[in-house]
Amino acid sequence: MSKQSNPADESLTGAVNWIRARLEAYITDPSAPAEKDPLPIPSTLITLSQQLGLTAFEQKVLMLCAAPEFAPGLIEWYARAQGNPNLLYPTFALALTLFEDANWETLSPQRPLRAWRLLEINHTPNQPLTISPLRVDERIVNYLKGLNQLDHRLRPFLLPMTMDAQPAGLPPSQQQLIEQALTFLEQTSLPLIQLVGIDSISKHLVARQIAARCGIQLYSIATQLIPASARELEDFARLWHRESLLLPLALYLDASELESESPTADLPQRIRQFLYRSGGLFFLDTRDVWCSMGRSSCTLDVRKPTPAEQISAWQTNLPPDLDHLPTQLAAQFNLNVVSIQEIAAEALHSPQVDQTQPSAARVWQTCLAHTRPRLDMLAQHILPKATWQDIVLPPEQMRFLQHIADQVDERGKVYEDWGFRKRSSRGLGITVLFSGESGTGKTMAAEILANHLRLNLYRIDLSAVVSKYIGETEKNLRRLFDAAEDGGAVLFFDEADALFGKRSEVRDSHDRYANIEVNYLLQRLEAYQGLAILATNLKSGLDDAFTRRLRFTVIFPKPDEAYRRQIWQKIFPCETPVRDLDHDYLAKTFKLSGGSIYNIALNAAFIAATVGAPVMMPHVLEAVRIELSKDERLLNEKAFLWPCTSS
Repeated sequence: MSKQSNPADESLTGAVNWIRARLEAYITDPSAPAEKDPLPIPSTLITLSQQLGLTAFEQKVLMLCAAPEFAPGLIEWYARAQGNPNLLYPTFALALTLFEDANWETLSPQRPLRAWRLLEINHTPNQPLTISPLRVDERIVNYLKGLNQLDHRLRPFLLPMTMDAQPAGLPPSQQQLIEQALTFLEQTSLPLIQLVGIDSISKHLVARQIAARCGIQLYSIATQLIPASARELEDFARLWHRESLLLPLALYLDASELESESPTADLPQRIRQFLYRSGGLFFLDTRDVWCSMGRSSCTLDVRKPTPAEQISAWQTNLPPDLDHLPTQLAAQFNLNVVSIQEIAAEALHSPQVDQTQPSAARVWQTCLAHTRPRLDMLAQHILPKATWQDIVLPPEQMRFLQHIADQVDERGKVYEDWGFRKRSSRGLGITVLFSGESGTGKTMAAEILANHLRLNLYRIDLSAVVSKYIGETEKNLRRLFDAAEDGGAVLFFDEADALFGKRSEVRDSHDRYANIEVNYLLQRLEAYQGLAILATNLKSGLDDAFTRRLRFTVIFPKPDEAYRRQIWQKIFPCETPVRDLDHDYLAKTFKLSGGSIYNIALNAAFIAATVGAPVMMPHVLEAVRIELSKDERLLNEKAFLWPCTSS
């Protein structure tokens, strides 16, 4: 069975035979007319010429240099035509001799053959350029042969933009951005599309959809791989530009973690140089808009789907019997369509998820697991175990805590169904202040709220956030709030006065930058749409601007005797063996906070366990002595003479 003929091979063979015939004619009679018949141009060379702007003479020079790659026997013809047995390669002098429309400008660095790196010139200082060996770039040889594949020199730098999950369709708010970008691309020759925002997945989707609509394959590059030296950067930029025309391609540059105007890093400037020196369609992934990019730019502010669109996505991916759940999920979690698809599929079908749980609980827990990892690197995760029954507070404080929980539960109805989100995009989160002495229950209250709301609780580690270096604190806070924007978390700023302190009068640069940190916090707290709890022992130390933005302020008082009695009655777990504890005596005699009482109960349990007895008054009194000694307080020894003084 004979092989099927390849039209590209046939047209290429015709061009090679034309070169052979021209060489033979010149060798036979150098004075004969230059050309009898025109060069039969292969279809691949026609396309290459259209893309890169080759003239008829440049086409002939390219085929003269490429012919030995397809017919190695031509090497001897080159030597005979040039009258030198050592010139077994094509030269520019040979091209000027063979072809009638010769042009000296062809080998100029600005003309396509050299500008696009189609030819490689092996030029040494002691050798004229006209007789230097010419060779066609390997990528171009393959292209002429009909093999149009990514240049092997670019492969180590580039990755194809693929995603495991493909959404059925982008939400309308993101689809509008695609139409805006397509309109822009019709009107510009050096397009750059800046994708601004913090949701990388949505930006990837938008870029891939735009590339698909344009019939372009999308690749990405890690920006730190862009060459640093000017020569290497120029070569890389030109190779990429050539590839963008031959395949065609578009390139996605992820600069979301870079500062546009960073004075200490050269990477942003390197990216600008690359964009300026190269061509084709680029997508630049940034958090904020970059200016002075040296080409036409279209900025797309890519946000996550609106709450209504997220509700629709949840409804599409969840079974009908969970019709109550989409609104709750969209109110608490801020997710893109890919994340919604992945969570729904994992919760409902993955063997790693406990399928014996109710479907709604599985979906909720999977959402929590999905939004947790980024925050784990920035704050301390606290597993909330405390419940409403564990805390002892006056009725007013308990009522305020319940209001906070209710507002988080019902914000989907109020913001979406009742239209408050249409009025403003700021102030939709809930920021509350817990104020009171240490040990009065602030942390326990935060645990109770997180447990009730079924959310992750994160205590912000101020040592990891606050930096002595100018600007670093804002960067850390930005990463923290960006990670928390997906929802599923309660942010707990313990000892908040260290971070939210009053702005001071500006006396030097340090005061000015300290005030900038406070201003940045004010902005982010107002824009944050989750639950943030600020806890402080000193309310007066907070800046007044923070207190104006608080939804609730809950004052945690030191417990009086009645409340101390309730705390003593609840402090030991039901599994702990206790005997003959005098709660009235302990509450009346020792004016302790709830936190101190917990420490005493824990120490008493260890003392009792050591001697193999249930927890009794002597054990508790010994633990009280240990607790009070921490503050070096003067101890009233009569208070430890129970039961003698119990009357």
